[in-house]
Amino acid sequence: MRFLGHWVLLAMSIALICASPVWAVEGVESDTKAIKSVVFQQSHTVMAESKQVSGNSSTDTSKSLPAIVPDKSKLLTSYHRRSDSYATNPESDPPRYVRRLSDIGIDAFKDLTWLDVGLEWRTRYEHRHNDVRYVEGGNNDPIFLRSRAWLGIRDILDPFRFAVEFQDSRVVNNSHVTTDQERNEYDLINAYGELYFKQGLGVDDRNQNRPIRFRVGRFAYETTDRRFIARNEWRNTTNSFEGFRLNLGRETNDWELDLYGMQPVRRLQTKFDEANDHLWTFGAIGHWRRWSDIVTLQAYYMGQKQTADPNGFTATNRLDREIHMPGFRAYGKVANWFDFDVSYNHQLGFSGPLRQDAQGYTVEVGRTFDYPWKPRIMGFYGYASGDRNPNDGVDNRFDRFFGFARPWSADHYVIYENLKAPKVRMELQPTSKLGFELTYAWYWLASSRDRMFDILGGNISNTVRDTGFNRDRTGQSGDFGGHALEGRIRYQVNSRISTVLGYTHFTAGEFVKNRIAATSCEVLQKHPCTDQRSGNTDFLYFEVLISLL
Repeated sequence: MRFLGHWVLLAMSIALICASPVWAVEGVESDTKAIKSVVFQQSHTVMAESKQVSGNSSTDTSKSLPAIVPDKSKLLTSYHRRSDSYATNPESDPPRYVRRLSDIGIDAFKDLTWLDVGLEWRTRYEHRHNDVRYVEGGNNDPIFLRSRAWLGIRDILDPFRFAVEFQDSRVVNNSHVTTDQERNEYDLINAYGELYFKQGLGVDDRNQNRPIRFRVGRFAYETTDRRFIARNEWRNTTNSFEGFRLNLGRETNDWELDLYGMQPVRRLQTKFDEANDHLWTFGAIGHWRRWSDIVTLQAYYMGQKQTADPNGFTATNRLDREIHMPGFRAYGKVANWFDFDVSYNHQLGFSGPLRQDAQGYTVEVGRTFDYPWKPRIMGFYGYASGDRNPNDGVDNRFDRFFGFARPWSADHYVIYENLKAPKVRMELQPTSKLGFELTYAWYWLASSRDRMFDILGGNISNTVRDTGFNRDRTGQSGDFGGHALEGRIRYQVNSRISTVLGYTHFTAGEFVKNRIAATSCEVLQKHPCTDQRSGNTDFLYFEVLISLL
């Protein structure tokens, strides 16, 4: 945040330059009649299609949260279609709990359409038995507390806009050392200035504004399928960045380009967070929605560049690293037969003395049946390469950048690295307020000589030292991590209160069992060491989310 002021001054300077008539698009006024004619001809078709889309939205966490009801006129013309795949739709911007002050139901504020406000409170109780993330067994019953507040200004000062989002994250009754994944007190996850030109690029074929947006400062956001840049909504703390974003177009347009350069923010638990000066991430993401009734295409390039930090907490922090990742994603529907979501990514560059050569891909196919309870079944397969040989001078471990973790494993035992993960899933929605989800997942290591991310003290955090117990460089511990049964019940009490009850049972495979045996206190005769146990775990949780406005 120490350079936020410089970013804001830069934004205001550009505003003075860009506010001139040069931004006007020639011919827009003369084409208005023709555009209206096209929109009128398409409106009946789009109206029918939009009803189908709204009835088959993804049943990720967002489905159980209070949502802003969009303007129907925008639904009729928008090119955007949500993916039906699980948990891959990014959080809205601003987030779902934010309202215009004029929309909160108080007559005195009905004309304040330029002020965005939001208050949100979340509490989650967890019961974990023999959690394999830790070397200690037994029970843990933490209670996670998270509060958020948003204040933003739009329209009235255009093209200048700004917003701030406050968050306070805490945990009580935690049996283990608290890390920056659970605790981050009194901090800002958004604090930015923005230049917003509503018709910076004119309008699209459906007469929708195609804006230019330039944002600088601190911001938390999600993009593509959330696998590489995500707020991480399940976790008690939130990913945030400092830098800039330039958007050409917006979500409702037939095409959009998102350019960014930013530094991840270090979460300091009890101090004000600060940017990581040793690491930059940058990229360009193109969205093509012209054929969105059938397929939406996303092509992108993302990169990271890190300079070695001699005082870095982890071995990775103390390396010079550079990773370049081209990738693409396609999602959509094949008539009423099935929906799909596929992606592929390749990573090149270097990590310290090692050459980077890794790849990852995902495939999901599902179908929602036309019955009252909206039954849905889907099959998923995700692959991410692992380091095949620790002595060959090449690092094959796929890097997830800053993506989410939970949809890979409700327990957080695996992430998008060194993984082969097939899943089957079923969903039911008896009423608009009640939903059921059931998933069975299997986890293999892509390389038996690389790590299984978050087991036996192997969590890469800035608080707890990595024990190294989660990797067998010889490969003799096997490659089967285990399998899990996951279930959730979602209930929307009203428009402002939602609840989730969930349970997961993880059955350990040969890799987890062998690593527990090899690192047990009886074998090592020193600390740290692992409590001897089967490796099977139970995870029960109950969550309440309240939007206060």
